[in-house]
Amino acid sequence: MMMIKNLLFAGGAVLVGASSAHAGGFQVYLPSQQSIGMGGVGVGLSMEQAAQFMNPGAMAMLRQNGVQLGVSATFARLAFRPAAGGPQRQLENTTVTPFNVYASFGPKEGKFRAGISIYTPYGSTLKYKNGWEGRFALTEITLRAIYVQPTVSYAITDQLSVGAGLMILAAGSVNLQRAIALPSAEGSIELDGKTKTGFGVNAGIFFKPSDKLSVGLSYRSKIDATVEDGDVTVVNPTAALQSRFVGNKFKATLPLPATFNVGVGIMPTDKLTIGFDVNFTQWSEYRALRFDFTKDGQPAQVGTGTFSESKRAYEDALTFRLGGQYKPSDKLALRLGAGYDMSPVKDGYVTPETPDNNRLIGTAGVGYNITENFGVDASFMFQAILKRTQTEDDLLNNGTTDRVAGTYRTNISIPGIGLRYNF
Repeated sequence: MMMIKNLLFAGGAVLVGASSAHAGGFQVYLPSQQSIGMGGVGVGLSMEQAAQFMNPGAMAMLRQNGVQLGVSATFARLAFRPAAGGPQRQLENTTVTPFNVYASFGPKEGKFRAGISIYTPYGSTLKYKNGWEGRFALTEITLRAIYVQPTVSYAITDQLSVGAGLMILAAGSVNLQRAIALPSAEGSIELDGKTKTGFGVNAGIFFKPSDKLSVGLSYRSKIDATVEDGDVTVVNPTAALQSRFVGNKFKATLPLPATFNVGVGIMPTDKLTIGFDVNFTQWSEYRALRFDFTKDGQPAQVGTGTFSESKRAYEDALTFRLGGQYKPSDKLALRLGAGYDMSPVKDGYVTPETPDNNRLIGTAGVGYNITENFGVDASFMFQAILKRTQTEDDLLNNGTTDRVAGTYRTNISIPGIGLRYNF
């Protein structure tokens, strides 16, 4: 019944591994269309309402009230070749549409500004085609999470400002499916649950010593995503195995790790802005994942026991981002960016739901002011997750035989569109 555990282990990896791409996972970092076009930079800049996500301290330096919204579409192309040989398997085409909404308000000449934001830092869909070699570990995953963040920011001086926001995991859900091997046929098992409301802090400091230089620091705390009373559904178990599938509920706590962010902004001229960010994600807190199974509130067996635990042993990881914006006129802004994202997943710990590795990032974008107050932004991001091979020996040496040996290659394309209105 080891394969039954595999599906349940996958649930935690998706919630945690599919991070907002500070480091690793299948989800990408999408603060706003302006930021995406510039490689995702923004911690050391004060350019837009999305500052309340990237660095709440920078929000007080905005000179106008405004509302900003955006949506992206992520198209992932994943290929897997099994270690034992055979044809290359492709991921079924899926599309996820993360979105963001930001608004901030305050006296135009004042030092105080308040804001509210809604964004989706976690969310992905993965579906492997029928018959793939890893179907007993995973066939399909859907993850959804929506955050709400009220924020306040205060300019202590004309050069220094601080800010903080309350991060609220307002809604979250996960659904995982996989095949199970039975004596005379294949069955399936599904894990479906909703997360409890969770809370964290997003705080930052912004310092602009001159018109040509700015520096920012921000910190987003860990949030524990807790699933209680999740549903475990097994289809077509043989009669002889019914006694091993008693539990119909599960609970688990999954850490969404803290991040530390440093950014620098350079403005050589009025038309050119350059940003450089470094993100550090504390993935090392994610050592293992445990699921407890119940029925009628009491421990109950699913597979081989009343609980399951799987190794993760993630490492802390860094992401480097560089981007720029050039404004040939007051109406038009052109943007380019690049990044390098280090994976927290060690050799021998790669799972089908997060076939992760170090990734190369390239971005481009354009902004256009239709009127003095209203503008539109378009962005495009491409991520190439470097090819990753995991052997049977890797799994045996690490005691991680609950996952699949083989070679993964993934590319992700992400177009997006955004609107903004200042007043």
